[in-house]
Amino acid sequence: MNRQKSFLNDKPTLYLVGTPIGNYDDMTIRAINILKEVSLIYCEDTRITSQLLKHFSINTPLRSYNVMTENKLTDNLIEEIKKRGKVAVVSDAGMPSISDPGFLAAREAIKNDINVVVIPGVSASLTALAGSGIETNHFYFYGFLNSKENKRRKEITSLKERKETIIIYEAPHRIKETMQDLYDILGDRFIVLSRELTKHYEEYIRGNISEIIPILDEIKGEMVIIIEGKKSDELVDKLNEMSLKDHYEFYLKELNDPKLAYKKVAEDLGISKSRVYNELNKNRK
Repeated sequence: MNRQKSFLNDKPTLYLVGTPIGNYDDMTIRAINILKEVSLIYCEDTRITSQLLKHFSINTPLRSYNVMTENKLTDNLIEEIKKRGKVAVVSDAGMPSISDPGFLAAREAIKNDINVVVIPGVSASLTALAGSGIETNHFYFYGFLNSKENKRRKEITSLKERKETIIIYEAPHRIKETMQDLYDILGDRFIVLSRELTKHYEEYIRGNISEIIPILDEIKGEMVIIIEGKKSDELVDKLNEMSLKDHYEFYLKELNDPKLAYKKVAEDLGISKSRVYNELNKNRK
């Protein structure tokens, strides 16, 4: 068990600091203060982060730490925390470790009894979700799909039956292929394509996939795709409200095959076929 009281000990600390996704006005006062306080900042691209630091008059030294180097550099990062006491990790935009470097640093810090403290900031996924107008009570964050077509299509197929709202990130050079794959596999779902969030050209494009595909050549920028979850089957919903016996007898009458009837009841309820069989037959001699 690991029990961390972040502000009641004097252990070395790794700060995962959220940064703006486009609009510098979204930078928090706490994030600014922490980046001034730490001895070193690890970032994806020193050119991008140096502009952010310059804007807020932060003079803390930078080191590169990105998806290509994090496996190699994480041990060094941990040693720097032990030596310096306070080190931060930031991504180019948004929250470290959410489809960006940071997870390995956090995991290794925890193994080394180092505090991991998150400085909250803007998240592109939640910003897009909140503004989408699609149901938000239950959602499934997937992040970036695989860049290879076969793997990407398999990943989309694995999402097909999800009833939660789905959140996907996509790069502008792959958006047309991804949208076509979504249409082919999920059907003509209602989606919201968000781009350039918090920037001057922020845009939410709401509509069915077939409506949005024809205009993809016009749009640029990093994108978040919010996808409506699979709609519930009204018949299944009604059957699931019945007793198990009535549910089974409905399918038995429709299919005239006990094995298929057990299977359909199990699928509707999301339980095993053997459990349906045992429940229906437990009182029989």
